[in-house]
Amino acid sequence: MDIEANGISFNTKIEGADGAPWVTFSNSLACNLSMWDGQVAALGDDYRILRYDTRGHGGTAAPGGPYSFDMLVGDVIGLWDALGIERGHFIGLSLGGMTALGLALGHAGRLSSITVCNARAEAPPEFRDLWDTRIATVGENGMEAIIDATLERWFTPGFAAGDPPVLDRVRDMIRATSLEGYIGCARALQGLDYLPRLGGISLPALFIAGAGDGATPPEGMRAMHQAVANSQYVELDPAAHISNLEQPEAFNDALTTFLAENPG
Repeated sequence: MDIEANGISFNTKIEGADGAPWVTFSNSLACNLSMWDGQVAALGDDYRILRYDTRGHGGTAAPGGPYSFDMLVGDVIGLWDALGIERGHFIGLSLGGMTALGLALGHAGRLSSITVCNARAEAPPEFRDLWDTRIATVGENGMEAIIDATLERWFTPGFAAGDPPVLDRVRDMIRATSLEGYIGCARALQGLDYLPRLGGISLPALFIAGAGDGATPPEGMRAMHQAVANSQYVELDPAAHISNLEQPEAFNDALTTFLAENPG
């Protein structure tokens, strides 16, 4: 279902139990809302679920960038306003997890909880430089040029060695991501600066890390957990960056337990 919000058209899916508490899922860079299929199956009996393709991804419009986290957070608020969602749980991975932090810092009254998966809260110089390199690569050679290196970062070698079908799904998601969306969101990542403010988050929060995640290392996620009072931390092992696809059962167990303990 297409929804107009914050000046563009968003591809969305609404599923689950009518009248139940709302849960919103937000995707990683270079993925789309289908990355959450396994979580929707686990939560659909107990929650009303909104999934949306992030600006520049999937079936959502891809206006020229750069984007910012203020913009990505504003997209969520715009969607909620358009749908009459006053309050709910928000779950995001990587780019989506960083969006969760922005929502918690700027719109806590709209949230019952946040779940921040495989994310970070700051953009040190080496991180910004890395994105300059990737932006140059896709600008010159297209999204196909980064697929293999991205998969190597996103999944542990042991998982990838089995060539599970999920790898083809992820390849297709990366390949289908627009250059404008990828570059626009990469620029948002370069401006990430939430770390000094994390102590201001007082909502129920769950941090889910992958023990083998080199993109958003677990030590950084532990530091974020320590900065947010009364938050919870779960580390999945083995798992790398896209932990919900590599360890779906353990991920779902952690998520469903947390949501049940924090109904809002």
